[in-house]
Amino acid sequence: MTDAAPAHGAPGFDAFPTTVRTTDYHAAGEPFRIVDTASGAMPAVPGDTVAERCATAIGPTGSATSPRRSALDDVRRLLVREPRGHAGMYGGFVVPPDDDGAHFGVLFWHKDGYSTACGHGTMALGAWAVDCGRVPAPDDGSAQVRVDVPSGRVTATVHRSGGRTTGVTFRGVPARVSARKVPVATTLGLVEADIAHAGACYAAVAVRDLGLEVSPAALPALVRAGQEIRAALATHPGTWHPGGPLLSGVYGVILYEELPDTPFGPHQRNVTVFADGQFDRSPCGSGTAARLALLAEDGRLGEGEDLLHESVIGTVFTGRVVSGGAEGVVTEVTGTAYRTGEHAFLVDPLDALGTGFAL
Repeated sequence: MTDAAPAHGAPGFDAFPTTVRTTDYHAAGEPFRIVDTASGAMPAVPGDTVAERCATAIGPTGSATSPRRSALDDVRRLLVREPRGHAGMYGGFVVPPDDDGAHFGVLFWHKDGYSTACGHGTMALGAWAVDCGRVPAPDDGSAQVRVDVPSGRVTATVHRSGGRTTGVTFRGVPARVSARKVPVATTLGLVEADIAHAGACYAAVAVRDLGLEVSPAALPALVRAGQEIRAALATHPGTWHPGGPLLSGVYGVILYEELPDTPFGPHQRNVTVFADGQFDRSPCGSGTAARLALLAEDGRLGEGEDLLHESVIGTVFTGRVVSGGAEGVVTEVTGTAYRTGEHAFLVDPLDALGTGFAL
């Protein structure tokens, strides 16, 4: 089945920009498409803070059969739908920060809507901000890029050597555990889920309890299981965040596999299933922070130890707990981010597919 959008000249598209320019990165294999709303006459999103702008972008405006949320949402759909995007696309709209303490803000998005946190996206944004000169950085050393996201203020420390970006360390909002060993019935049997908040809410389930492994061949079964677990936990009180509905509800299901420990700490492989069956190609940045909170509570992650966190495609993030407090543990996740291209996307006014289609 296809879900086609109206053409450029259709009602409601009056504010659509002629050209949408993007800079694309990937962090450990997961794409991130960056759109700077300050350029290109992009539609504005009302709100005094990034969280308010996110709530506005989510809507709802329109009916259940016409889920268009805002003028800017037309741009999101253009960039994630075929033929210009794909179902696994991820990205962000760069918007003004909450105050002068941050360099900029961002609204994270995917094919089904918006998210309140994105670690791999923050890494990509840090690299982009330094690479394009928006944030000054030394040829050798590091620079901090402060970003306001819907769940709070996060930092990307961009590491440099010989005038090149060599890695990025993401420090998110405090991560906290909210529920343990929640029984969940799936078509593969009864499993137990642990729930943690790390800018977004994650449920973590061991794949051995599903009789699966984290591998590309198992992806169809992993995605189905992730969708079942997410749906089953929709009303669980552990998914509620004191910050309100925007931060509540299961965003992603982390299906993890234990691997032999390294000399530096635990070693796991995971796939994170989110939205309507989308899965993270990277080890998931904010999901890694959620895993760190759970491992710290279990006593499995000692001072100075790292979690080596692999993705379903074999890429790696390294995570550590920096400190703890009443709001949770402060974590850092380190990975890489590389630019993959720059694009100028257009919509021909005669193109009946408009902003594209989703299969």
